[in-house]
Amino acid sequence: MSTRGNLFIVSAPSGAGKSSLISALLKDKPSDKQVSVSHTTRKPRLGEVDGQHYHFVSIEQFKALIAQNAFLEWAEVFGNFYGTSKRVIEQTLDKGIDVFLDIDWQGAEQVKKLMKTALGVFILPPSKSELERRLTGRGQDSQQVIDSRMAQAVSEMSHYAQYDFVIVNDDFDDALVDLSAIIRSQRLTCASQQYAHNDMITDLLAD
Repeated sequence: MSTRGNLFIVSAPSGAGKSSLISALLKDKPSDKQVSVSHTTRKPRLGEVDGQHYHFVSIEQFKALIAQNAFLEWAEVFGNFYGTSKRVIEQTLDKGIDVFLDIDWQGAEQVKKLMKTALGVFILPPSKSELERRLTGRGQDSQQVIDSRMAQAVSEMSHYAQYDFVIVNDDFDDALVDLSAIIRSQRLTCASQQYAHNDMITDLLAD
């Protein structure tokens, strides 16, 4: 009997390195880990594949799914809808695969209400100056946009205490080790080991 997968909510302000950490983590044993593929009403960007990057649906389809209570969490962002399917998450966890939700604190609150066992991980930058340096280093945004992102980051970081684990991404390799340790530890809880090795434990304790 394999261990049921764990659901991890990973949140961070833009520039803290969340996406890079998740990508690096998935390179190790990718068969037992995956990022949740959200539903969205926005149009696919160049190179995006339906079912791989997102499940692309119409607004009418998305609203029908809301009416069916099909989402663990959903939100409207800049006129587009995004949501996480309950059914897909449950099916994936039942296969023994860990699932990562790359969502903000508001989405995390929605998920925790419906799935009490979901574990939250918040990624913090080591300082505001380092966060601004990372955002500026991308070379993609104006100073006005960076200032806006910094203000938003402070608001997001104020919710860090709502999470089960906090990682400070000062050194990327150290942060990756920390994230890996959190994932591994959940496979070693008493409940997980009982589920995975029930027959063996029963045999060990038999008279």
